[in-house]
Amino acid sequence: MPARRPFVFGNWKMNGLGSDALALAAALKAEGRPAEGTLAVFPPFTQIAVVAQHLEGSGILVGAQDCHEAAKGAYTGSISAGMVADAGATAVLLGHSERRHGLGETDSQVRAKAEAALAAGLDTLVICIGETEAEYLDKATLQVLDRQIEGSIPAGIDVERLVVAYEPVWAIGTGRTPTIEEIGQVHAHLRQKLVAHLDGDGSTVPIQYGGSVKGSNAGSILAVPDVDGALVGGASLDPAEFTKIFTAGGGRFAASGS
Repeated sequence: MPARRPFVFGNWKMNGLGSDALALAAALKAEGRPAEGTLAVFPPFTQIAVVAQHLEGSGILVGAQDCHEAAKGAYTGSISAGMVADAGATAVLLGHSERRHGLGETDSQVRAKAEAALAAGLDTLVICIGETEAEYLDKATLQVLDRQIEGSIPAGIDVERLVVAYEPVWAIGTGRTPTIEEIGQVHAHLRQKLVAHLDGDGSTVPIQYGGSVKGSNAGSILAVPDVDGALVGGASLDPAEFTKIFTAGGGRFAASGS
């Protein structure tokens, strides 16, 4: 995983069919190879192989939106980390709030999935954390995030393979975002927590912000210290808007033909 800011990752969620995925991939590839920063997309399971094939050699990473904690077995409808790697993914999102709060996924399940992804050889694990609106209003944000970090990140993880994405649940898809000051305070706390939790190695772990990130606010968000990138939802389905976020954070594409 290249250690260059910004880390801008697009979660396509449950959107689009094969033709849509190819069109998105083609539009992103047309921008050129990322020369500064790390760009990645996370299509639905059914589109991983075709997107990975189309983006091969582009420098754009392809990941899965989840994986099962078991390597194989009687888990009807589930997809293992090995399967997503076999399809061409090199990264995986884990513990997204839509799984934690929508499907009741626990910290221990996220950790088990992370261990499975590491065992399967996936290069990049994006572990998502974030508080609900009730927790935010109760001023429990930092305690919730500390608990999620402690419970979700495997002991002894290779920090070169880890990305942490902070997504306040109440900001995802709502058009609402915390203030720049709040984002700065949370990310500074997360940096200290990761350093302590990972025995000093957390100083280099990229920390993304996610939650209603768009081209118009990306520059100010990505300029905050300890905000190393963005996990983007709906805006990642618009290639022009997605690349605008990337370049707003200092990402740069190689000159055409280079």
